[in-house]
Amino acid sequence: MTIEKIVFRVAGSIILVSVLLAAVHSKGWLFLTAFVGANMIQASFTGLCPLAMLLEKMGKKYGSAFKN
Repeated sequence: MTIEKIVFRVAGSIILVSVLLAAVHSKGWLFLTAFVGANMIQASFTGLCPLAMLLEKMGKKYGSAFKN
């Protein structure tokens, strides 16, 4: 599995879980949703993603996330 696919799955999972926790527990969990979204936006501009850098150090390879 490529770095991009792992990053998408982890970010999507965190967002869904934090929204669920906000609905059933506390609205404070929406700060986690906002943090993940803000990180995704900054990564699109800078190319710096902490999870991607960690995965690269662990030996994962970059790939083509979307095929045309």
